[in-house]
Amino acid sequence: MIRTGLDAWVRDGFTALKGSRVAAIVNPTSVDASFRHLADLLHKAGKLAALFGPEHGIRGEAQYMVPVGEVARDRHTHVPVYSLYGSTFDSLSPKPEQLAGVDALVFDIQDVGSRYYTYVYTMALAMKAAAKAKLPFYVLDRPNPIGGLQTEGNVVNAGFESFVGLYPIPNRHGMTVGELAQLFNQQQGCGCELTVVPCEGWKREQYFGDTGLPFISPSPNMPTPDTALVYPGMCQGEGTNVSEGRGTCRPFEQFGAPWLDGSAVAAQLQSLKLPGVKFRPVAFTPTFDKFTGQSCEGAFIHVTDRHAFQPLLTGLAVWQTARALSGGKFQWRADAYEFVDKVPAFDLLCGTAQVREGIEAGLPLAELVRGFDAQLKTFHSMRSQVLLYG
Repeated sequence: MIRTGLDAWVRDGFTALKGSRVAAIVNPTSVDASFRHLADLLHKAGKLAALFGPEHGIRGEAQYMVPVGEVARDRHTHVPVYSLYGSTFDSLSPKPEQLAGVDALVFDIQDVGSRYYTYVYTMALAMKAAAKAKLPFYVLDRPNPIGGLQTEGNVVNAGFESFVGLYPIPNRHGMTVGELAQLFNQQQGCGCELTVVPCEGWKREQYFGDTGLPFISPSPNMPTPDTALVYPGMCQGEGTNVSEGRGTCRPFEQFGAPWLDGSAVAAQLQSLKLPGVKFRPVAFTPTFDKFTGQSCEGAFIHVTDRHAFQPLLTGLAVWQTARALSGGKFQWRADAYEFVDKVPAFDLLCGTAQVREGIEAGLPLAELVRGFDAQLKTFHSMRSQVLLYG
């Protein structure tokens, strides 16, 4: 049986919080095995002082990169609610006045195993705020839904830091939020009084479907664990004018544009013989985001072997192919992205300009990831010092 950190706390009667009033950083995934929300459990125990919501809000209804406004009170617990995703970078951290009267901060949100997912940086910035306020910080750990063994990609290079990559971790990091909290605290200067409440029974080789736990969508466009598996490569589509499938029922598993030929795209990708994946021509009409109401063609990504599948390499092949077959209509996103306006969005997602420049130069796929293995080796030595699960 696998228990999350929250389930372990519930079993132990929240004894670690004896006499404390806490602020909790939560979203819809912050539930125990009986679907009871952490906010309600803390409120019932008389321990809840405030709630903080990350990107998408505490109820998870806001779309990506949409500022979440302040809500005076939570309608269920009636405690103050503060947004940690507004319209400026400063809005991403708890403010000292919001922590007044609080004895501890608790973080309990499901991550998806990819460095672009902003919740882990919400956690890191809150850890820094806790350190300044001299408050203990608790992380209730949850499994990595795409496993804890496989890693892939490069680390974020200096000058390419953003809210989709604040620290030098790879695109697929193979860590839980608790392990990342330890990494950030020990090696990236967060410096708070940190306690990680680990999962019980989870093994690194397990994907989410192996856990027996219910998968609750952690954000509006992350509906299933299958979405999480392709996300380390397909999220980079946010840095292009190709639809990454938002506004459809299978975001990130499919991509397209009005000016692409789905059959040609799928055939080209299939010819690359990428490991653990096949491609099927697809057509869809997004209901929002890019190309709303327009018919798009592209390809659907079918993972046939999740252990062999390389999501980042697959994603890079997708954007390289889409550009080559676009008839000159493919473009890189040029507007500000995640509070940064001086670096192209695609480069922020890649953590380097190497990939974009390589695609523009027509380099083969293998050259786009040149040097990534050496960066992974360095990351693994850092990672090994904080892993919690064998």
